[in-house]
Amino acid sequence: MKRMNQDIIIIGAGLSGIGAACHLERKNKNKSYIILEAREEIGGTWCLFKYPGIRSDSDMYTFGYSFKTWDDDKSFADAPSILRYLHQATEEYNVKDKIKFNQKVVSYNFDEENNLWTLKTINPITKEELEYTSQFIFNASGYYNYDHGYTPEFKGLEDFKGTFLHPQKWDTSLDYKNKKVVVIGSGATAVTIVPKIAEDVDTVTMLQRTPTYIAALPNKDKIAKFIKRILPSKIAHTIVRAKNILADMIFYNLCRKYPNTMKKFILKGIKKELGNDFPIAPHFSPNYRPWDQRFCLVPDGDFFKAIKKGKANVVTDTIDTFVENGIKLSSGKFLEADIIISATGLKLLPFGGAKISLNNKPFNITKQFIYKGLMLSELPNFFVFAGYTNASWTLKSDLTSEYISRVLKFMEKNKLKSIKAKVIEENLGELPLINLDSGYIHRAKDILPKQGDRFPWRLYQNYILDYKVLRINSVRDKRIEFR
Repeated sequence: MKRMNQDIIIIGAGLSGIGAACHLERKNKNKSYIILEAREEIGGTWCLFKYPGIRSDSDMYTFGYSFKTWDDDKSFADAPSILRYLHQATEEYNVKDKIKFNQKVVSYNFDEENNLWTLKTINPITKEELEYTSQFIFNASGYYNYDHGYTPEFKGLEDFKGTFLHPQKWDTSLDYKNKKVVVIGSGATAVTIVPKIAEDVDTVTMLQRTPTYIAALPNKDKIAKFIKRILPSKIAHTIVRAKNILADMIFYNLCRKYPNTMKKFILKGIKKELGNDFPIAPHFSPNYRPWDQRFCLVPDGDFFKAIKKGKANVVTDTIDTFVENGIKLSSGKFLEADIIISATGLKLLPFGGAKISLNNKPFNITKQFIYKGLMLSELPNFFVFAGYTNASWTLKSDLTSEYISRVLKFMEKNKLKSIKAKVIEENLGELPLINLDSGYIHRAKDILPKQGDRFPWRLYQNYILDYKVLRINSVRDKRIEFR
C-alpha cells in the first residue's frame, strides 16, 4: 500500500528525532515530513527504560535542545522530566501530529534514477505492512537493540532460584523491599540503580569485574541559577549551555593530555566523598586512563552517600558460578541474593537492524566511512543522527540538524535532488567508528561503519571544531557529489 510521498522521513521519535523535526519546523517549514516511530510513544531510551532512578548522566542544559530552554532547577533530570520536556517540544513546534506510531522500518531502498527512498514498515502489534516514499531519510533510530540488552553467558544461571533480570526489561511490579540484591556492572545504569533502591532493600551490592571512573557533581548548578535569575530565559539558557560545553571540553582534554594527574584528581574527589572507612583501591581505581571508557557522573554524590551510610556495598571480583541462592565468586567469596540485576550493557544495532539497498542491491554499511559524523559514504540523501561519546548526545545531533538545514536550502536554491559523500583520498586509514575501549563497542565492531584516519572522515569528538565545520564552513566540498 503506497502512502503519500514526503520530502523527508525521520526515523525515531526520541531525543534526536524530535529535535530534527523541531529544526525543520523552525528553519525549513516548506519541507513536508513525518516521523516513523517503532513503539507506541515518543521518548526512545527515556520511555523504554523503567528501572529505578533512570536519569540523564549529562546536564540538561547541553542534553536538552539549543532552541528550547531547560527551566528545571535540577541539572540532571530523571526520565519523567525528560519526557515532559520532549512532549512540550512536540507541542510548541507542532510536531505531535507528524508522528506515526508502531511503524518499525524493516527495509530501505534508494532509487538513484528517481532520487527516491522507499521504506517498508511493519506494525509490531497488528503485523500490518506499509510502504512510504521520500526524497531524504533522517535516521535517528539510535544505536542499540531495543528488544534485548547484553547479558553474558553466566555459568550456573539456571540454578539460581531467585529473580534475575536485565534493566532494559525491568519489571515495574518487582518487589525488592527487604530483599538481598546484587547488581552486576559498574556503568551508569548500575550506579543509578544502587542508590535508588538502597533505602528499601535489605542489602544491595554492586558486583564489578573492573572499576569505572565516577565523579560527584551538584544536581543544582548555583552559577546557572544566578544567571537565570538576572537574565531573560533564552539568553540565560544559551550562556549556561556554553559554560557547560566549555567546562566539559576542558575536563575531557585535560584527562587525555594529563591522564595520571587527572586520575589522582578524580580519586581524591572520591576519597573526599567516601571518607577513610571505604578503600579506594581496587573498587574505584581503574587500570585504564580517564575517558578510555565512558565517565560516570552521580548527582549530589548519591552513590557514594549510599555506601558511606552502609546501605550499599561494592565488590570487585569475577563470577565463578551462580548457585541456588546467589553468586560464588572466583576469590571463593559468596554473595547471597534474592534478586540479581544484570546491568551488563547494551547490544549495538545500527539503523534498527533494517536492511539497506541502493538501486535494489544490498548496501553493506560496514564497508563505508562516516562523513563529518552524519553521512555514510556512497549512500545518497541519507543522514545519520549520532551523538558524542565524551559529551552530551544532543550537542552533535543539534549540529547535524543545523548542517542539514543548510544543505536543504542550498539544494533547493540550486535545484539539486541528491547529495552523496564520496571518499576521494587515496589509502584512507580505517579506525573503529566509536573510539572507546568498552565491551559493547568491541562486541559490535563488525557491524558498524568505519571512520577514517583524517578529516572529514575522522570523528574528533570536539564540539567547537564541529560547530565550525557544520554551521559555518560551506556545504560545498570536493567529497560531496550533488546531482
